[in-house]
Amino acid sequence: MPLNDESIGARVRIARNAAGMTHAQLAGFIGRTEKWLENIEAGRLPLDRFSVITSIAERCDVDPAWLLGLPYRLQHGSGSLAHSYIPALRTGIRRAGLILSGHPGLTPTGAALVDLVDLGAQVVKASEARQAANLPKIARLVPPLIEDLNTAVLTLAGRAREEALRLLVDTARTARMCLNQLGYPDLAWTAAEVAAGAASQVGDPLVKAAVAWDRCGALLHQAAPREMLAVAGAAMRDLEPMTVGRQTQDRAVSMYGALQLRCSIAYARSGQRADAWAQIDAAVETAGRLPDGWYDVEQHTVFGRGVVAVHAAEAGVEVDQPDVGLKRVPAVDIDSIPSKERRTHCMVDQARALHRMGKSSAAVVRLKEAAGLARHYVYADPMSRALVSDLVRVGVPSQQTVLSSFVRNMELVR
Repeated sequence: MPLNDESIGARVRIARNAAGMTHAQLAGFIGRTEKWLENIEAGRLPLDRFSVITSIAERCDVDPAWLLGLPYRLQHGSGSLAHSYIPALRTGIRRAGLILSGHPGLTPTGAALVDLVDLGAQVVKASEARQAANLPKIARLVPPLIEDLNTAVLTLAGRAREEALRLLVDTARTARMCLNQLGYPDLAWTAAEVAAGAASQVGDPLVKAAVAWDRCGALLHQAAPREMLAVAGAAMRDLEPMTVGRQTQDRAVSMYGALQLRCSIAYARSGQRADAWAQIDAAVETAGRLPDGWYDVEQHTVFGRGVVAVHAAEAGVEVDQPDVGLKRVPAVDIDSIPSKERRTHCMVDQARALHRMGKSSAAVVRLKEAAGLARHYVYADPMSRALVSDLVRVGVPSQQTVLSSFVRNMELVR
């Protein structure tokens, strides 16, 4: 089955040539063989780990998003609908940044009468769509919501304005996740900065920590693990007084654990295996300090023992210990996680792990289950697409029909 020539291997070749490096030079920089790199560029081997992609992008001085071919503007099905809302979302986020900076002369774009109760309900709907991994719905809901919140921030005062700012934080965070998943990392970073600007005017340390968690997510998508670790470390230090002694708050402990998980992935993508597993183990301990069945949907992180297992699966693939990742957090029912987005993410990484363990048929089955939960999320995920491409390359006769469906829906064919 011929796949699209516009592959990551072709872009690696372009980036390497533009950087003036030979196969031997780039391969040496990233600790691989010349033959391996030749096979990557020819499409004979997959490039399916963020850690390796990050290293190549850094050495060739290119944007990881370009190397991945983001965004994937799928032409068929409702997945293409999400991209049609991006211009409006960009406009709303840009205005929000100007408003939060106190730029003079800005006026509301809509009616000056603002119903915060109704806006709050709309924010909840957007957050629910986030946890449902419904990218088209998020993309449709968020642009008008941000504009209405811009109006609220411009026209309200006192506690009402503070509530509008809190709602803007929440909405910008939802936008950040959607934009990252659709393949717009730069705009996702802008959304994260809008959330940070609104949070700074609220002054709530938990809100600031939640925004730091989103900044970390944006930085991971931009292949900036060092900066991510710095942001997470600062946020964790600020949270520490609320995680010990009489001042302990469950929500603060939960956010601390969510930041530990961000760190685990940053270490994994940097090739620091021991540090990655240490953060996973620390997050298991943190989850153990929370009430049974705890999952923090309100703060978007959905932190809990099951979500630690989600990150362990991803870390295992990145540090080339997929079997360890699948077993690191035992006795976890992934189906109990109250977030379709988190469950889908876990299934994708479980499929990646199974393929690396030589269980390719089981990998296809797991990826099909993930697509059954949130097909747009899976079709737009770079690692899902890399997995399907490699499964097609190696061949899985028992799953040929399913793979053909993936290739068609991901538009991987010429």
